[in-house]
Amino acid sequence: MDSNKYLDDISEIKNMMSRSSRFISLSGISGILAGCYALIGAALAYMRLKTFSSDNYSGFSGRTSNIWGNDLFNDLILIAVSVVALAVITGIILTIKKAKKSGEKMWDVSSKRLVLNFALPLLTGGLFCLVLLQYGVVGLVAPATLIFYGLACINASKYTMRDIRYMGIAFIILGLISTQFIGYGLYFWALGFGVCHIVYGALMHFKYDRNK
Repeated sequence: MDSNKYLDDISEIKNMMSRSSRFISLSGISGILAGCYALIGAALAYMRLKTFSSDNYSGFSGRTSNIWGNDLFNDLILIAVSVVALAVITGIILTIKKAKKSGEKMWDVSSKRLVLNFALPLLTGGLFCLVLLQYGVVGLVAPATLIFYGLACINASKYTMRDIRYMGIAFIILGLISTQFIGYGLYFWALGFGVCHIVYGALMHFKYDRNK
């Protein structure tokens, strides 16, 4: 009897240590909404691309030296920034709400580690994409964003739910596949940032959030 109680105590201590080293207040709903924003953004980008001639569009599917200042490019950047801003704001609001509900601190050691380990690969990928744009290698921007985002998810998964690792792997696979389909980056973006986020957000919600 005492042995069973001792084992239960050890298990409880291990659980407490695991919770203290990981930030577990990420919201599954925020992932679903981020995916919806991405799909809407992809649809808007597709409609914007349709207004251009095939000559203009082909410049964005491979290599071009005339990127900066192009109206189409500026509009696509605006759509992308808007989608990212909406996703980040929604994620912060819902994460704060979940953290308060579960009694967890929003900004502690584990959340700082999570942000740092997520941001480093993401910022590196962002700078690399700027270099690709600088040299007009536009066709590899979509694969690069998917791959570096996947690496960021895998790196951050050490400090939050382990399931994020599998989403990161899915992004990397999609990014590598998209390198063989230059010119279809928008579709891979929609599949990755849209569909993958919705699927994994739903899984996280039903696994972690629904009963809380």
